[in-house]
Amino acid sequence: MMQGRRLFGTAGVRGPYLDKVTPELAYRIGLAVAYYVGGEGNAAMAHDTRTTSPLLAQVAAAGMMAGGLNAIFLGLAPTPVLAFSVPYTESKAGIMITASHNPPPDNGIKLFDSSGMEYTVPMEKDIEDLVFNGDTRRMHATWDRVGRLTLGQEVIEEYKRKLVDMLHVKKPKIKLAVAVDCANGASSGVTPEVIRKIGVPKVMSLNCHPDGLFPGRYPEPRKDVVEPIARYAGELGAHILFAHDGDADRLAAAIPGLGFIKQDLLIALFSWWKLRDRRGTIIISVDVGNEVEDIVERMGGRIVRAKLGKLHERLKETPGALLAAEPWKLIDPQWGPWVDGIYQAALLVRISLEEGETPERLIRRLPFYPSARISFKLRNDDDKDKVYPFIEEEVKTTLTKNAVKILTIDGIRIDYDDRSWILLRTSGTEPKIRLYAQGSSRERLMELIEAAKGIVKKNADRVGVRIIGVEEHLDVDPLGR
Repeated sequence: MMQGRRLFGTAGVRGPYLDKVTPELAYRIGLAVAYYVGGEGNAAMAHDTRTTSPLLAQVAAAGMMAGGLNAIFLGLAPTPVLAFSVPYTESKAGIMITASHNPPPDNGIKLFDSSGMEYTVPMEKDIEDLVFNGDTRRMHATWDRVGRLTLGQEVIEEYKRKLVDMLHVKKPKIKLAVAVDCANGASSGVTPEVIRKIGVPKVMSLNCHPDGLFPGRYPEPRKDVVEPIARYAGELGAHILFAHDGDADRLAAAIPGLGFIKQDLLIALFSWWKLRDRRGTIIISVDVGNEVEDIVERMGGRIVRAKLGKLHERLKETPGALLAAEPWKLIDPQWGPWVDGIYQAALLVRISLEEGETPERLIRRLPFYPSARISFKLRNDDDKDKVYPFIEEEVKTTLTKNAVKILTIDGIRIDYDDRSWILLRTSGTEPKIRLYAQGSSRERLMELIEAAKGIVKKNADRVGVRIIGVEEHLDVDPLGR
């Protein structure tokens, strides 16, 4: 096998089926995990709705069994449910087959430890070494020690029961109507039921029939995808629309009449909720903006920054943290050490029901700064690795005037003395260069965007990399204040 090849990105292994993610790879990862955890005991396995997911899940389960682990097969289930199932079934590991929000032809593999937390980078590197360089003859169990396969669909019901028990509101102070769009994904039979049982009398399900072709909408719940559905949800009388990706580790929200709710505002709301009764640390990724900093500072909390996709690693390094969040993703250690979009939706509902305020009124309480998220689509991962070092170097030499802080834990983020900031990094899951920015005013935001765009395009031309598309998402105060 090849040596030194990189498998794991920001969130597990991910890429086009039969290109990066193959049945052979799924088997070898299952076998490597079994060997890594000692070759005996239980391991949990689940998959999303993608057309290739049942195949890859069964092959990965075969790899675990060949290595001596008993495979507890949940079948179709959201990623948070798989994570929950690992400690619940006293398993040594968990494997989730999903490409999350990627296009339908893609697939991926995520690994979880015995606590339900995603594998850290060092653990992933150990698995990579076993996949490419391990002695498969030693890694296979003998005929009398191969693992068994058991079905574990009842774990899904237990996840729903425990989540409802934790967040149920006995006497709601307000009646809500909620729309839930599951993107034809793995949460289709979970999130709508959880929301209803928490205390919402009217729950409308949209795109909640499982289908790996994602006929209802693109699986990434970004602004341009979600807002048209929010308008429809508003016509049905919904106060808020929740939208998942294919495996429900992500959550987006939109409010009819206001549109897509910027992720920083959701994180700020959850931070406020957690800090009301207890001072503590809030972990946020490098691309989270000033809205969260304002709330945490006001509530007497402390901010710790993390790389995108690596909230769990920062959580391990920060015992007692109250929350870990990045756009679309939330970990509440009180519930579990995994990213959970279903829990996130349920928590927002609980806050609204207990406060007696609609989601719109809750969001209007929060500070707001104009911001932007822009992606430059390239042909392949080699192109982004080729051009990014030149982009970062020019950013350092031309965009650091009046800088008060420079972070390089994930790309390069520059914070300025007027509280504006800019971040450039490579995507860990797609062939894209990401640009994030926030301005003290709309004019300042546009100034930063244009300067950064110029640097990206100039250096792409310089090294012969072609930008095949640009995705732009601007938030310049949709709350109309």
